[in-house]
Amino acid sequence: MGYLQIGILIVMSFLISATLTYIAIPILQNLKAGQNIREEGPKSHQVKAGTPSMGGLAIIAATIITCLTSRDFSKDMGVILVAFFLFGLLGFLDDYLKVAKRQNLGLRAWQKLVLQIIIAGAVAAYQASVSIYSTSVFIPIINQYWDFGIFYIPFVAFVVVAMVNSVNLTDGLDGLASGVTSLVALFFAIVAVMYGMNAGGAFNSALTGACMGFLMFNKNPAKVFMGDTGSLALGGGLAAAAIIMNMELMLPIVGLIYVLEALSVLIQVVSFKTTGKRVFKMAPLHHHFELCGLKETQVVGLFWLFTLICCVVGLVIL
Repeated sequence: MGYLQIGILIVMSFLISATLTYIAIPILQNLKAGQNIREEGPKSHQVKAGTPSMGGLAIIAATIITCLTSRDFSKDMGVILVAFFLFGLLGFLDDYLKVAKRQNLGLRAWQKLVLQIIIAGAVAAYQASVSIYSTSVFIPIINQYWDFGIFYIPFVAFVVVAMVNSVNLTDGLDGLASGVTSLVALFFAIVAVMYGMNAGGAFNSALTGACMGFLMFNKNPAKVFMGDTGSLALGGGLAAAAIIMNMELMLPIVGLIYVLEALSVLIQVVSFKTTGKRVFKMAPLHHHFELCGLKETQVVGLFWLFTLICCVVGLVIL
């Protein structure tokens, strides 16, 4: 796989995603699949109530179609796509229940966690059994592989679950998750070309284009949201591809914004429960910046730039 091919896959997926999103918006509107905005969120977000959600279906479809038409389809890509689809299906069930109940609550937290662990464990078990590195994990900066032994599957499963939920938390502003993820996926596509990892390269190229196509309608003011359908699929797909590429620990480096978003929620909860005080004006982190006076578009642009810098740092490390 070369840079020309990933460029072709990105353009193909972009066109499919943009077309499917354009078609899906009126359909979702007719189905009254509108977004329910949490009451405790920023007041400025209440105007977004009713905006069509579950637009992540277009991202999933565009990515899968592009990958299936790629000449680099293999068993490894099949595993990535299955994980990508299953996490998307989990998110879809969550979104469907929210629409059916007309509230911002879908599946219970423990139900989502159990299902996420099962999918993540299956991907980890597959990689441990087929990879030439077995249970070894690539350690960035020192560029060496360390054997995690019996801790490999639990560790990798944790990485997947953490990634999935971090991307889900990041999806809170127009264009934020789709823009950040397109950059992170592009990073892994480039790395795949550098190291000859065709499955990871094709998937991440397709995911980059799909996110960019969706972003055409998801940028501020958003005409559609990806919902948990999209955010869980993005997190699961990125994590599964990174695992197949033996690049799990590059995720928190290039996807540092995901980590910071999740940490802000964790810190906020722990601080409030132990001291009764809040560290941030509101969590996740993007809401804190909003309440500090930045416009939504400024926060999104800042987070995109930060992610771009992290991706450049990642390439330097490798």
